[in-house]
Amino acid sequence: MLDVHPTATVSSLADIEMSTLGSIVKIGPDSNIDSFVRFRAAGGLGSVQIGQRCFVNSGCVIYFGNGIVIGNYVSIGANCVLAPTNHEFKDRGKPIQFQGFRESKGGIVIEDDVWIGAGSVVLDGAIIRKGAIVGAMSLVRGEVSEFTIVGGNPLRKLGERP
Repeated sequence: MLDVHPTATVSSLADIEMSTLGSIVKIGPDSNIDSFVRFRAAGGLGSVQIGQRCFVNSGCVIYFGNGIVIGNYVSIGANCVLAPTNHEFKDRGKPIQFQGFRESKGGIVIEDDVWIGAGSVVLDGAIIRKGAIVGAMSLVRGEVSEFTIVGGNPLRKLGERP
């Protein structure tokens, strides 16, 4: 199900693939989903909830997976991937594509007033706390403390917001 607040804007060039399993995409007031953003139902039964005045820029791919909760006033740069899911790979005698998905690490939580730089990847189990900044081309797998500036792969603390 798609639930878009009347004041939100979703580009006609965005691609929102609806789940056949009942997942929900909810886009809050004054939020903006840019051209060529793709929402894909894969790897779980989670839903995507986007808060107020969030911006998801062009080229982002958002998998429903184990669920994503995005707070208010969040900016996500171009070409980011939010992937709250992981393939299973335990059985060497079976192609990974036929092994399903691993148990959830809790989905993805992005709190209020977060900026995620272009080209970043955020994985299952990631929590980005209030006011944090993730530098461009970063990989986020764990928790980012509030008001910190992080970047890279592996992710490291670069500073704090004043």
